[in-house]
Amino acid sequence: MNARPNQFIGCDRPFAEARVVLFGAPYDSTTSFRPGTRFGPSAMRSESFGIETYSMLQDRDIAEDAAVFDSGDLELPFGAPDRALEMIEARESEILGAGKIPFLLGGEHLVTLGAMRAAVKRHPDLRIVHFDAHADLREDYLGVELSHACVLRRCHDLLGDGRIFQFGIRSGTRDERSFMLGGHVTTELFSDATLPEVVEKIGRDAPVYLTVDMDVLDPAEFPGTGTPEAGGLSFTRLVDDVRLICGKLNIVALDNVELSPALDPTGRSTALACKFLREELLSVCNR
Repeated sequence: MNARPNQFIGCDRPFAEARVVLFGAPYDSTTSFRPGTRFGPSAMRSESFGIETYSMLQDRDIAEDAAVFDSGDLELPFGAPDRALEMIEARESEILGAGKIPFLLGGEHLVTLGAMRAAVKRHPDLRIVHFDAHADLREDYLGVELSHACVLRRCHDLLGDGRIFQFGIRSGTRDERSFMLGGHVTTELFSDATLPEVVEKIGRDAPVYLTVDMDVLDPAEFPGTGTPEAGGLSFTRLVDDVRLICGKLNIVALDNVELSPALDPTGRSTALACKFLREELLSVCNR
């Protein structure tokens, strides 16, 4: 992989030296309400130069204290989810095969499935830690099984019961709630209160995929997303959660999804997403 001219700030280590490799999946063709997440990865790169490489919170600098390579965006075929997922899986597999941690930037949440397929092949005992406003556990959406509304159900198809842990969920169907209460997944509704206990339960040895749908945040802080839901987490709380997870769990792959920059003309959602990504990268590189 070669260096790209448009990179997230501070993520310019050579691929061979990198611990974490960013790549974008600008895809949103199954979005169920307001589209635009395909523009999320490129917006984060261009707007990242509005923040510092240095984090006052962690007293670390992403350019100096983290080894991150930004490999740019995949060119994905709009309207062809099967092929798009194959391409995402191939890139994820390439990064994992090189002994590095892949970090996927979406795009809609369906892109997680492609990355997950690669991660579970390499780590059959994988767990998922999932932050989201929505359960994403539908069997199908309007008869379609490959939808961002179904992505965690498709991940459950790969992993089985007891290996998906959800936080911040505050929207879903009655069937999804029954699926949660049936013991298939562990879900903390409306909050992240049980995160410390779940982290201890998972332990340091199990491989973990961390997926963050940015609409887990309250839309008062993060309006730039396709399906906003009132009652979400704060930015500060989410950063604290990610630092806890990265500090105590074996993160082997991760993603951030569902920023739709055009839906927030103030730019504050993109700015928040950039700062969150910086803190997350520093946290995962500090393990």
